[in-house]
Amino acid sequence: MSYEPPAPPQELLTDVVDTLDDYSPKLLRDVARYTEELAEHREREERLADNEENEGVKERPENLPDDVPSKATITVKEINDNRYYYWQWRDGEKIHSKYKGPVDSEN
Repeated sequence: MSYEPPAPPQELLTDVVDTLDDYSPKLLRDVARYTEELAEHREREERLADNEENEGVKERPENLPDDVPSKATITVKEINDNRYYYWQWRDGEKIHSKYKGPVDSEN
């Protein structure tokens, strides 16, 4: 272990280096923990964005209503002993449904 302080990365702005020089060891460790977590978060966000871009644009089914997203799936719900098709999709934490039609023996 060297007795000399470490050299900051060249990409690090002088203002940031000067600010960090004034921090206590405890605060520096807190900053290090935060920046590591922030870097992991941003890398995860980039991976998710890359995955969405790489999935490509899927063709929209012909019978899909304009107000239903293409990621929707068809589910069957039973109401009063009758079965019905619904388009269903997630928007954040909320699940949306839109009536499609009755389930009949032809489908």
